[in-house]
Order: sequence, then structure tokens, then C-alpha cells
Amino acid sequence: MTTVHRWTGLEARALRLALRMSVRAFAAHLGVGTRTVSKWEKLLSATEPRQDTQAILDTALTRAEPSVHLRFETSLYEAGRADGRSARPVARVGPRTWEYETWADDLDRSVVALSRQNFPFADDLLRRWLVRFPPPGLDEKGLYLHARTTALLGDVQRDQGTLLGPLSARRSYQDARTVFCRLGVARRVAQLDLALAVLMEMSGQLDSAARQYEALAVDDRLSRRDRARARLWVGTALSKENDHEYATRVMLAAVREFDDLSEPEDWAVAHQKLALAHRGAGDLTAALRYIDIARTAGPADSPMQRVRLNTAHGHILLSDPGTLDDGLNVLDKAAHVAAEYGLGHQRRSIETIRSRHATSGGAMRPVRR
Repeated sequence: MTTVHRWTGLEARALRLALRMSVRAFAAHLGVGTRTVSKWEKLLSATEPRQDTQAILDTALTRAEPSVHLRFETSLYEAGRADGRSARPVARVGPRTWEYETWADDLDRSVVALSRQNFPFADDLLRRWLVRFPPPGLDEKGLYLHARTTALLGDVQRDQGTLLGPLSARRSYQDARTVFCRLGVARRVAQLDLALAVLMEMSGQLDSAARQYEALAVDDRLSRRDRARARLWVGTALSKENDHEYATRVMLAAVREFDDLSEPEDWAVAHQKLALAHRGAGDLTAALRYIDIARTAGPADSPMQRVRLNTAHGHILLSDPGTLDDGLNVLDKAAHVAAEYGLGHQRRSIETIRSRHATSGGAMRPVRR
């Protein structure tokens, strides 16, 4: 439970914001005058409520819901960060039982938000826990939750296209990996190795990504499903390097694995990747067959899935002069959805496809029917 050793106008304002009350409503809630609250808001840490009012504020904070406590500490942290100093110290302890439960629930909610590309909500859910409980002082359970939170933040940053740099998916994945190494959670470490390999591929480091994927495809730390994904992504990296024949063989092995595992979503994604590999090899008939399977079998209930499918479909249609206009229309729709949901990497991929098509004057490599 959060406690305040000495209230000032700064803490009082943070409590009002956490309770989501207006100045007038907050004054009525405490039983003090509106002008008193206005004074706190104006002077902040330069003024202190009277001793009896300090006790009233203590009671209001104690009786508040857990979510209010979380917002209160976040507001204090942000107030201190905004003016370049630390906010007035707030007594903290490690997470309580209810905080662990709320934290875990918020991780589940952030996964759902991420699957729907609701990035602002997912980002808010994750960052408020990272702010509230930094690693120093956390026990093993708290460290595990902190690392899971950081890894999910990396997923948000990756899907938004922030791949490299100090405030990026790579930094978040590396930070999470460090904690999981410290905890000795080998499976999570390997999953983050896989996530970092994906970033290599997305940022154009295809040879390094392919080697990392190949190693992880036989890594016993990973589940069978994750090993199959690594195998599929070996094929993706090879296809981007124009080694389409070997890429399709690797991808077909992944398709069979997903079929054995009864993983329809991964199975559909593998067909999408196969379609692009065949497009790259010039076999348009096979490319259209595989993309039709992906579009029919793959769940397209999220914006990300729709954009990926439409981008692949549009890319294939551009390969045939007879379907060029259809391909441009499909890419336009994909670009619109990518822009609407802030899918930065997908938007850049679409622009790259368009740019290459424009540079070639609309001429694509010969296709086999």
C-alpha cells in the first residue's frame, strides 16, 4: 500500500488526478474548500496542507482502489520527471499479493490489446508497471513479471516499426533477456533470441538472421512450435536473399510441422511466406495458389494479419501486367490500414514494393504459369 510521509500540493494534486476528480469534486470528497485545493494546485511542492488535512489525505489515499494507487505513483513519477527532479519520496515496498495479480492481469490485457493493434492502450498498461516497480528491490516473481512486461513492450515497439536504437524493440528485448538469464529461465531467453533474430531480418541483416534461425530451429530450449517458426523464418530470410529453391524446401518442412501440431494460424502464415518465395522465383501460378490458401485458411481478425496478407497478395498481383491495377489497389488498402493502426514497418514494406515497381517501370521478372 502506498503511503506519503509528508503531503504537499504536489502529492495532493497527484491524488486528485489518480481519483479522476475535478478540483471542485476533490474538495468535496475531502471536505475542504475549493480555494484550498486550488492553492495546492498552484503552489504544488511549495505549500503543505495543515496537519489535520494531512490526516484527511492519508485516509483518502488508504481507502482508494488499487488502480488509484497505481495512477497516484505514476502521476508523482511523471511530475518529478517533467521538471527534471525526483518527486517527493513515497514509501514503497515490493509488490503485494493483489499487485502481483493485477500486474499479471494487465499483461494478459496488453497481449489482447497488442493482438488488436491497440498500441497506445498496450503501451500504457506495460509502462505503468515498469515505472512503478523497477528491478532493484524486486523478488524473483517481481523480476519475472518485469521481464515479461519489458519483452511485451518490445513487441509493441517492433509492430510499430521502432526496431533499433536506445528506445526500441531491440533494447527492450535485450533488457528482458538479461533478467531472464539472471533468473535462469532458459525458455524465455531462447524466445528472446528468436525475437532478436526477427529484428535482424526486419532491419535487413538477412545472413545473420538466417544463421540465428538455423541454430534456434534445433534448440531444445524452445517448444516444438517455436522451432518450427524458426525453420519457417530461415526460409523467409533465404527467400529475401533470392535463394528461393532452398527457401521453399525449408518452408514446406515448416508447413508439415505446423500441420502435425494443429496450428492453423502458423500453417496459414507459412503458406503466405511460400507464396512470396514462389513469386520471387517467378512461378506466379504457385504463388497465387499458396496466397489463396493463406487468405482462405488464415484468420484475418486483426489489422496486422489483414495488412500482411494484403501486402503479400498485392505484391504477387503486381508481378503480372494483367493484374497490375488490382495489385496497386490491394496495396493501397493495406497501406490505409497500416497507417490507421500505426504499423510503421508494414507501411515501409509497402512503400518499398511500390518504389521497386515504379523504378522498374512496371516490368517484373518473367513468370511461369
